[in-house]
Amino acid sequence: MKRIAEVAAQAGIAEEHLELYGKYKGKLAPSLWEELKDRPNGRLVLVTAVNPTPAGEGKTLTTIGLSQALNACGVKTVAALREPSLGPCLGMKGGATGGGRAQIVPADEINLHFTGDIHAVTSAHNLLAAMIDNHLFQGNALGLDPQRIVWKRVMDMNDRSLRSIVTGLGDGNGPVRESGFQITTASEIMAVLCLCSNLADLRERLGRMLVGYDRDGRPVTAEKLGAVDAMTALLKEAVKPNLVQTLEGTPVIVHGGPFANIAHGCSSVIGTRYALKLGDVVVTEAGFGADLGAEKFMDIKCRQAGLAPSAAVLVVTVKSLKYNGGAGKEELYAPNRPALLAGLSNLERHVENLGKFGVPVLVALNHFEGDHPAEVEEVLAACARLGVPAALSRVWAEGGAGGQELAAALMKLLDEGKPAAFAPLYEDELDIPAKITKIVTEIYRGSSVAFSPAAKRSLAMIERLGLNKLQVCMAKTPYSFSDQPRLLGAPEGFTVQVRDITLSLGAGFAVVITGSIVTMPGLPAKPAAEAVHVDENGRIAGLS
Repeated sequence: MKRIAEVAAQAGIAEEHLELYGKYKGKLAPSLWEELKDRPNGRLVLVTAVNPTPAGEGKTLTTIGLSQALNACGVKTVAALREPSLGPCLGMKGGATGGGRAQIVPADEINLHFTGDIHAVTSAHNLLAAMIDNHLFQGNALGLDPQRIVWKRVMDMNDRSLRSIVTGLGDGNGPVRESGFQITTASEIMAVLCLCSNLADLRERLGRMLVGYDRDGRPVTAEKLGAVDAMTALLKEAVKPNLVQTLEGTPVIVHGGPFANIAHGCSSVIGTRYALKLGDVVVTEAGFGADLGAEKFMDIKCRQAGLAPSAAVLVVTVKSLKYNGGAGKEELYAPNRPALLAGLSNLERHVENLGKFGVPVLVALNHFEGDHPAEVEEVLAACARLGVPAALSRVWAEGGAGGQELAAALMKLLDEGKPAAFAPLYEDELDIPAKITKIVTEIYRGSSVAFSPAAKRSLAMIERLGLNKLQVCMAKTPYSFSDQPRLLGAPEGFTVQVRDITLSLGAGFAVVITGSIVTMPGLPAKPAAEAVHVDENGRIAGLS
């Protein structure tokens, strides 16, 4: 690894704007923005993917490898990524810093505590929770209804036993009420951190956050509890983007980590804006498949931040297509042309959907050693029939050198292709049910939406409060276009079940909870934590 001051200097960042967190990590000071703000923006490229499968598609890997490849061929490139959450790192997914020769480093530190941003979000969130309960205990001057408090607690770990809890048990501990925990990356504070423009905007958004309702049904915000300035103090350093590097020295801004199946799934607006001033091309990613991450990137992040992506790279693998075509996990390594052909419908659907945002699309076929040449050619031929450019990516094995074909195809698309004419999917003026229906019918390709009694009550309350024009953030399984995880491929004609709708007023959207989605994941039968070990010299292994 290069020292981070050297990486910063290569990116055009003076040392006075860099706050060091050891030798290999740093934060970018607000003073840097004052120096950069009048520079023209580079071109923004989103890396997204088909629906995730057990074999993994390599979306973050491709983002890292593509940024290395672009720099290697003389295009000044900066990558912008989310911070890994401890929950999935030690749960089902493992680390989230790429792999092979396309990694960001120091990987173990980034995957674990990094610069403390997620811990700061946890602390700020739980401070507000503690102040709510203390307000009830100390006389409840705001008349909060204990049964209508919507603010839960959070922790950055998968722990299903904390999804539903009862607080206040025992004498002198406040009123007994039902509550629960979410994972920190589902906290509205994480969304607010990633959507704010600066510290002042962060404070204003924190003040708007809804904590519950009083006995007359009126909303009570964090501002009314007097919690906001202390929360802002806890987040003062977390609002600054983090600078790290890839294995080949490409600068990477890693900041914020909202989940895409629950929250909006994008790295911070602040970090992306810094990157756009530092690079001629910025490669960023959005979580899970394009039906979730890309839709929210376009409809929430770009809309709120005034960003306009120049292109989208859609990552696919031969294995993912065979899985979506009906092959079982144990069958993915053997040739299976019928499953591959059936699974191409998933790729085709995502290509069509991305086109609805007016953004040119490039397919990145992430290559694995066991891929069969005939199946690789089948995918490339399918892309040609769809009229979408495609390129093979070998960045895991070869780093930037293995991404040259992909980098050349991207630059051709940016320089010679049809210019982007970006537009969000839905209009601001639509009400929440209409926005939900548009996403369900045009992106998921369902036929209808069914609102539960709880969701209908929430919609009526939202209408009464005059908040029916908010953006929507869909909380949905990532494994299917539908809200049913096992409905693979490109299903149509299904009904999406909306269980409830919650308000994230600081983030500026309503969270639409569908199917069986939960905001606190559980651990699998064999958690990734079991593979982690530390040697006598403190070196960590098993976080891949």
